[in-house]
Amino acid sequence: MRYLASSSLDIRQNLAIETYLMEHADLSEPILYFYINSPCIIVGRYQNVLAEINQQYVKDHNIILTRRTSGGGAVYDDLGNVSFSFITQDDGDAVGNFKRFTDPVIKALHQMGATGAAMTGRNDLTIAGKKFSGNAMHVENGRMFSHGTLMYDVDQTQIAKSLQVPADKLASKGVKSVKSRVTNLKPYFAEAYQHLTIEEFRDTLAKEILAVSDLKDAQTYQLTAADQAGIKQQADQYFNNWDWIYGNDPAYSLTRRQHFTAGTVEFDLDVAGGKIQAIQIHGDFFGQLPIDEVTAKLTGVTYTPAAVAAVFDTLDVPSYFGKITKNELVDLLTKQPATE
Repeated sequence: MRYLASSSLDIRQNLAIETYLMEHADLSEPILYFYINSPCIIVGRYQNVLAEINQQYVKDHNIILTRRTSGGGAVYDDLGNVSFSFITQDDGDAVGNFKRFTDPVIKALHQMGATGAAMTGRNDLTIAGKKFSGNAMHVENGRMFSHGTLMYDVDQTQIAKSLQVPADKLASKGVKSVKSRVTNLKPYFAEAYQHLTIEEFRDTLAKEILAVSDLKDAQTYQLTAADQAGIKQQADQYFNNWDWIYGNDPAYSLTRRQHFTAGTVEFDLDVAGGKIQAIQIHGDFFGQLPIDEVTAKLTGVTYTPAAVAAVFDTLDVPSYFGKITKNELVDLLTKQPATE
């Protein structure tokens, strides 16, 4: 088995490396791939972003958001987490067989003192009844990866804040994350492993899995200039691409309502492919022109603050909404409200 540890802390780059290797690397031998990420959220391939995250909190705290190619639920990562991936050929006994890939990880954790670590259900790793690792797979053209997270010392307060969906009327057709009690591994390790840096934790795991006392003795995978070019292409096409992250959202319906001094406005909209497919506007505001003219202009528009604001820039807003301002309307329609 060959070994690669990413030097990047950007989840978009790290997922691009993983996907590129799965598609193009020589997999006559499997590759064990580790990566560490700065604060980020990774939603599953079939999830609705808006239904999974607190968008305003994520934006305000510069948390990177992306979508992975594998299924499963939304994950928060930071510099207290190590992600692992086994990249290999599909030999007919790999797809859906999470145990095959998590057993070496669990064995390594046991060696570090976390003897209660175990696989539960289909794809979770838990200890003392709490989850510390979620796992997912992606298979394509007889090649695959099985990857997972390992919470060593994650800031758990950020999980609750960034993944707490605001109290909003949203009906999504996407796959919802399963809420679980989570924990860090650090307190369950032997004393010698409770004060590691995240890089030391990663390296300790790698040595245990690869059965070497020094990673200098491991067979490594070296990224070439051609690999780097292909990885950049993957990142641009997928993990740093608005169309991939938001445009792949399953269809959903959403209601936004607010009372202003000049009246109440309610937007009821259907969104699919990241665009407003249908919208209705209700309220007791004092407009003079037919509101259907506004809904017609908003239909088909990309559901982002900039695109919506551009539409309102073309309108004589007071003629439609009275004394409610353009900024108030754009904010109501696009900005996620505070949680209850």
